Amino acid sequence: MIVQVKIISIKAVTELPGYWSNDDFIQLLDKMSLPDADKLKPEELKDLLHMAITDFEPEEAAEIILTYKLGDKLTPGQIQTIAHDMTDEKVAETYADPSFHYDLFNINQLLFKAFKGKFPNTEASVIVLEMTSNEDIEVNREVLTKALAQSLSERSIIQRLYEDQVTGKADFDDAEKIIWLYHTKGENAYEIITSRYWIDKEDIENGEYEADILFFEGED
Repeated sequence: MIVQVKIISIKAVTELPGYWSNDDFIQLLDKMSLPDADKLKPEELKDLLHMAITDFEPEEAAEIILTYKLGDKLTPGQIQTIAHDMTDEKVAETYADPSFHYDLFNINQLLFKAFKGKFPNTEASVIVLEMTSNEDIEVNREVLTKALAQSLSERSIIQRLYEDQVTGKADFDDAEKIIWLYHTKGENAYEIITSRYWIDKEDIENGEYEADILFFEGED
């Protein structure tokens, strides 16, 4: 499938609005022994949570938040390991299973801002592109990742780790984990959110190009 791609913009951000809700803040404050936070004004919740977080040691605070967000997906032992590693590693980039990177990014940045730098700063990339084709396109994470991959230099992480996948020689299940969020921004335009680890502005070599999207057809 041939598509025409034009990258409109790409920027690095350290926070993704909408991940944390006021209810999340209230629940976390309760777990940090500050009940009745639901009686506070919504605009006060985040600042109070930052203060509550710093009443704990960094690793302990990380464990509380990790358990709240990921306790149904990770074992207590895994959570303890991640909490320990978070203070000096960018776990939102290095954790072995990329399906956790989106949550780990947001958890890390909450801790980073509360502790004012005791956790490594990590960044996400927000990309806006236009994509058109003479063929019918079913836009999904795999199509978007493969379209973007053809603008990236050979040194990029995606090109180095997923060469077979982006060229249609193997299944590309991890595309669902690489692109965290996407939505339309008008006709033929899309906003994509991913980790800067996966797609960095410095890795983009072409801003406007034709991409050939190839899909794995399996083995006979």
